[in-house]
Amino acid sequence: MSKEVLRTKLDPTYLPEQRYHFPRTYLRQVDAARGDWIVYYERRRPSGDLMKTGGRPAYFATVRIVDIIPDPSEPDALIEDFRLSGMPFLFKDTDHYYEGGLRKEDGSTNKGAFGRAV
Repeated sequence: MSKEVLRTKLDPTYLPEQRYHFPRTYLRQVDAARGDWIVYYERRRPSGDLMKTGGRPAYFATVRIVDIIPDPSEPDALIEDFRLSGMPFLFKDTDHYYEGGLRKEDGSTNKGAFGRAV
């Protein structure tokens, strides 16, 4: 199984506790994580209120991918066991990056990797 971080948005029309809609280019990565726990990351998460916008980038929940639904435009991963983190945490703490791929050799943030959905 693959360990993944899925970047998502939180708004009333998108329900990340049930589905994760992703670009087809990430199908192999999401399929490799099927049945496994993954972490949700929201670029703009100010508080525990799921409907607010703005704020700091943070990891905020864990979920399990149980299935993938094919779609002509973009597939959906079915989500189960959605669990909000007691306290969202930032993608890095001082010089420590929680995702190694987000750090360049010079210590700066890899903006290309940072922008990927999976």
